[in-house]
Amino acid sequence: MDNLDNDILEEELFERWKCVVDKGQTPVRIDKFLTEHMAGTSRNRVQNAADAGHVWVDGKPVSSNYKVRPLQTIQVLLDHEPHDYTILPEDIPLNIVYEDEDLLVVNKPAGLVVHPGHGNYEHTLLNALAFHFNANQTGLDINNPEIGLVHRIDKDTSGLLLVAKTPQAKTDLALQFFNHTTQRTYNALVWGTFSEEQGTINGALARDTRDRTIYKVYDLEENPNAKEAVTHWRVIERFPYVTLVECRLETGRTHQIRVHMKTIGHPLFADEKYGGTEILKGLRSQKYAQYIHNCFQLCPRQMLHAKTLGFKHPRTGKEMFFDSDWPADYAAVIDKWRKYEPNTLG
Repeated sequence: MDNLDNDILEEELFERWKCVVDKGQTPVRIDKFLTEHMAGTSRNRVQNAADAGHVWVDGKPVSSNYKVRPLQTIQVLLDHEPHDYTILPEDIPLNIVYEDEDLLVVNKPAGLVVHPGHGNYEHTLLNALAFHFNANQTGLDINNPEIGLVHRIDKDTSGLLLVAKTPQAKTDLALQFFNHTTQRTYNALVWGTFSEEQGTINGALARDTRDRTIYKVYDLEENPNAKEAVTHWRVIERFPYVTLVECRLETGRTHQIRVHMKTIGHPLFADEKYGGTEILKGLRSQKYAQYIHNCFQLCPRQMLHAKTLGFKHPRTGKEMFFDSDWPADYAAVIDKWRKYEPNTLG
């Protein structure tokens, strides 16, 4: 194990979980094995950890489809020191648009992290939900993995999120997401104009091998760990150099819309991670550059809003549908583009 210890030091990785596989274990995918043996985790989280190179067998990183064999040593590693992830209540205002005994729908503001993680151990949506449950004396514990968020959106994306309040509701709703029977649309302001009114983007996603903080479209032969992703888009409103589009998801991969739109040459406006803070279309004048800068100041985050959410109620089977208004920063930029007059910007 000396080589493993040296590798850990070189990569600054820290052990989170370790086990030696039982001698009677039949070959099984490591993501399935870890999901069954690690409390409070999910197969998706294990797969993401493997994609990031944090799942090791006998001293070497493995992919999520690696087959576990008897007496192997498995380690799950972190790129930071272990932290107590117990979610404590915090009095953070929540915009709850619907709630009953089974679930709630919340309209998340941009800038609010959804789940505690490295660098964001508090001040998250789950801390706010813990406070909300305590204040209403529901007896619910947000630390219980059998309840809570059914899906997630990025920190700087605003919009609707679904939260399950019972294990039965979470199981049912998660299955609806898995089977793509939910209705989710996003509004995105993207750079450039489209020759067509609508289209579909198919592109499997995985972490960029050169920058682990972003994702990239891969050919499955090139990267078998990439996950298939499908985004349907249609034009809502056209402006001279940017376009407001609606995106409907078949799959819900991390950064899916942001990566897919960049892949077809239309990065999200003001999306720093994917090149949207560059002036990609328009005039070569100081006045125009200042106009774009003013837009970025109005909404200093990617122009992406989770606008609608539809699903069947897990207990009654009733069709539920919610639509959310754009937040003030988003609406301000759209309004500015609606008033845009290119002749005045030289």
